[in-house]
Amino acid sequence: MGRLVFLFASSLLLMVAATTVSAATVEHSFYVKNFTVTRLCNRQVITAVNDSLPGPSLRVREGDKLIIHVFNKSPYNMTIHWHGVFQLLSAWADGPEMITQCAIRPGNKYTYKFRIINQEGTLFWHAHSSFLRATLHGAIIIRPRVRHSYPFPTPYREVPIVLGEWWNANVVDVETQALALGVGPNLSNAYTINGWPGDLYPCSQNQMYKHRVKQGKTYLLRIINAAVSSHLFYKIANHNVTVVAVDARYTNPYVTDVMVISPGQTVDVLLTANQPVGSYYMTANNYASGSGTAVGVPFNPTTTRGVIIYQGASSSTTPLMPVVPAFNDTPTAHKFFTELTSLVGGRHWVPVPLNVDHKMFVTVGTALDVCPPNVSCLGRPPVGAALSASMNNVSFVSPTSLSLLQAFFFNVGGVYTTDFPANPPVQFDYTNPSINLDPPLLFAPKGTRITKVKFNSTVEMVMQNTAIIGVENHPMHLHGFDFHVLAQGFGNFNPATDTPKYNLVNPQMRNTVSVPVGGWAVIRFVANNPGVWFMHCHFDGHMTIGLSTAFIVENGPTPDTTLPPPPTDLPQC
Repeated sequence: MGRLVFLFASSLLLMVAATTVSAATVEHSFYVKNFTVTRLCNRQVITAVNDSLPGPSLRVREGDKLIIHVFNKSPYNMTIHWHGVFQLLSAWADGPEMITQCAIRPGNKYTYKFRIINQEGTLFWHAHSSFLRATLHGAIIIRPRVRHSYPFPTPYREVPIVLGEWWNANVVDVETQALALGVGPNLSNAYTINGWPGDLYPCSQNQMYKHRVKQGKTYLLRIINAAVSSHLFYKIANHNVTVVAVDARYTNPYVTDVMVISPGQTVDVLLTANQPVGSYYMTANNYASGSGTAVGVPFNPTTTRGVIIYQGASSSTTPLMPVVPAFNDTPTAHKFFTELTSLVGGRHWVPVPLNVDHKMFVTVGTALDVCPPNVSCLGRPPVGAALSASMNNVSFVSPTSLSLLQAFFFNVGGVYTTDFPANPPVQFDYTNPSINLDPPLLFAPKGTRITKVKFNSTVEMVMQNTAIIGVENHPMHLHGFDFHVLAQGFGNFNPATDTPKYNLVNPQMRNTVSVPVGGWAVIRFVANNPGVWFMHCHFDGHMTIGLSTAFIVENGPTPDTTLPPPPTDLPQC
């Protein structure tokens, strides 16, 4: 099996050269600037790409090269992350600020260059600086190569569905205020479908996404959760859909009438217009796993909706409304998250590596920080401390003078340490709320502590949710790789009883996994991509940056497994 993994990893990287045979070059210019839009009765200045919300969709084929010129005409430092793209031998283009690059400063530009290798499906791009992701995002649609077909019937049309959040405020100010108070950010005012809030919100009767269909035709919906901090249920009245891919990985067909999609995740579904001619609402509403609160912050209980309109439907017909799941419907969410499986033998399918080189058991959750200078810490409990977050009791701190990737590549000391703990420094009853009575467990020291692994090594990580401050479902995203999700469950992970539950045959593959509320998830991946790769909770905000770490993957033994030098226009700090 070890030889199989080695051959796969080597062939994956050799594809970097081979893709030039049939690949195209797709080039775009992104102009990032402020512009004014009207939503929920208000005129609001937002930061967006090319004056659009969502931003432009990138439509490519597997093997294509992308060249994206980003011109920062906004007043904010920013970067763009190509969420889910492997970035094989192009880690300099990955985009997370201070991880692989310094920010693109106002008035400056940077050109991202990378190939789409061994990936098909739906991904997305978004800002990777502060709260700007709320309005700086768009779809990445990856079709098969020419003369390659989908592993399902060819759809009549393909439709991006981008779910988002809207604030009646400058989103950078929202984060700044939260930082000043030492609490979580203010709630969003609405959810959106393709940038529109829908008619359940004030002044929004004519601000609803509409999609027209022909009866009998099948459509491929490419659904993206680009929301900042909300897991979302998604439904279409009176229609089942068939899931065929998640996070740009083909799945066995899975029929359902409801989906739950965490921030950073994508789901591709086939929708057949097989109902009587009419109109049918689609809805998205919050899955708030923490029994109504997330670390003491109430959730947004509203629902956004768009509408599916059949050709020939009367304009006077009232659309049918689905029954939306309750905000705390964990059984429905867990069923969807756990029942998906990979399409074994499908294009780009990867067998589970059976020999593990580096095992990790990592607690993930919220934490507290001693109240920093110039922060009031007078908000939600406990007064006198600031909200934070951690992995294995380490609250991650980003570098300030040099990105992690630059420090690694040029062997600059003092920027990070490679002593991230592979196990919790203190073992405790992780999901028992009584742990909040033990103050020393609540405070996580800060540090830039990461993990270094050898090229082609196999990493297994058990992520254990904790009840510190409050339980919540955490969407954990790994840059640079997809991983097998071997198992998920509730309570404290028990190796004796839970390891036998691992799916080693056809587990789903993802780049973002939701660690269940008060539970755990196990992932496994082959570190076949040299560079520095961020792993973090895909909730945005100052407090969740602590729920992060990174992996350094050393260079392989050959030139085609070695990270090249940075581009000459890489932004400097």
